Amino acid sequence: MIQEFKKFIMRGNVLDLAVAVIIGGAFGKIVSSFVADIIMPPLGLLMGNMDFANLFIVLSGGEFATLAEAKAAGAATLNYGVFLTFVLDFLIVAFAIFMLIKASTKLKKAEATAPAPAPTTKECPHCFTQIPIKASRCPNCTSTLE
Repeated sequence: MIQEFKKFIMRGNVLDLAVAVIIGGAFGKIVSSFVADIIMPPLGLLMGNMDFANLFIVLSGGEFATLAEAKAAGAATLNYGVFLTFVLDFLIVAFAIFMLIKASTKLKKAEATAPAPAPTTKECPHCFTQIPIKASRCPNCTSTLE
C-alpha cells in the first residue's frame, strides 16, 4: 500500500495539482487584499464614505454601529457587505483565470499552426532510400536523379 501511495504521489499530475493549489491559495490572498485594501476603500468613498465590511442587518434586534460591536454582543447578523466583498474577490480571480487560460490557448494554437520545417531529404525513385534533397545522383544505387 505504501508503494502504491508513493507511485500515486510521484505522478506528474498530482505534483502539478499540488503546486497549483499552493499558488492558487497565495494568489487568492493577494486578490483578497487587493479587493479589501485597494478597490473597496475608493468604492466606499465614491458611495459616501461607506465601509462595505460594516454593511449588515441585525436579525436578533438591537442597534449596533459596526459589525464588530454586533458580534461582540452576540447578535445574529446578515453580513451582506462581507458577502459583496467575497463576490468581488471571486469575480477578479475568475477573470484572472479566464485570461490565463485564454493566453495559454492562444500560445498552444500558435505552436500548432507553426509551419513545418522544409524537408532536407527526399526519396530516391529507384532504390527508395532517403538522400539529401540537393543530390543529383543517388549515393546508394548511383542513379541519376531529375
